[in-house]
Amino acid sequence: MPPETTYSLIQLTPTDLLLAAILILLVAVISLINKINIENKIIFSSIRATLQLLFIGLVLQTLFNHSNLLWVAIMSMIMVLLAGREIHVRQQRKLSGGWGFMTGTVAMFLSSMVTALFALLVIIEHDPWYHPQYAIPLLGMLLGNTMNGISLGMDRLTSSVWQQHRILEARLALGESAQEAIRKLRDDAIRTGMIPILNAMAAAGVISLPGMMTGQILSGTPPIEAVKYQILILFLIAGGTGLGVMASVSVSSRRFFDTRDRLRMERLSS
Repeated sequence: MPPETTYSLIQLTPTDLLLAAILILLVAVISLINKINIENKIIFSSIRATLQLLFIGLVLQTLFNHSNLLWVAIMSMIMVLLAGREIHVRQQRKLSGGWGFMTGTVAMFLSSMVTALFALLVIIEHDPWYHPQYAIPLLGMLLGNTMNGISLGMDRLTSSVWQQHRILEARLALGESAQEAIRKLRDDAIRTGMIPILNAMAAAGVISLPGMMTGQILSGTPPIEAVKYQILILFLIAGGTGLGVMASVSVSSRRFFDTRDRLRMERLSS
């Protein structure tokens, strides 16, 4: 029998990270020479990402050492609120008042939390189930992908209603109900919100290795175990994103009309 393969983690030093940063500087220099004007953005984004990741690394290390449900819940709520803000600011046209923020945030919270709890309690079954090693990374991946899907779906819906409001009014005048008139735009928005995760699933293992799987393999996890976790994550993300996108787009589509099926464009910011 061939000897069993052993897997180990290669520790990265600050020097290794500085060497990787040379690539960022190279892009910035090329941009500066050719007057593309992205050098400031890429350098700022790189510094910001580094500081954010170092900060969250310290927070997670503290949480891992002191596994406490209250602190995990607080961390989760902060993540949800920040992701909800991102959904809101990414939309070119927004529902007026607090509807734009609340619709996306609540839909994302419910879909991500339900999916994460299902995975932690039914599938992973770690004791305790809320241990930060599993709960925080899992929720983070779900929130990040659900956030992208919801923001794309809601932005597509609000932009389509803004551009085609006269067509909607004509359909209402011809006797269609509000939901019949907006159905095509609603379904198109849902499909748009699902594009990122569907593309990721189609490309997984064929065109690219997903990020979580790559990270686990680099950290010394056997490939088959990394594959199983990646399949689990893809299924959870697809389910959470689908639920979140359908909920947010469906609620938003009803907000454009009053109880008498009249189109209310004043509920959409210009």
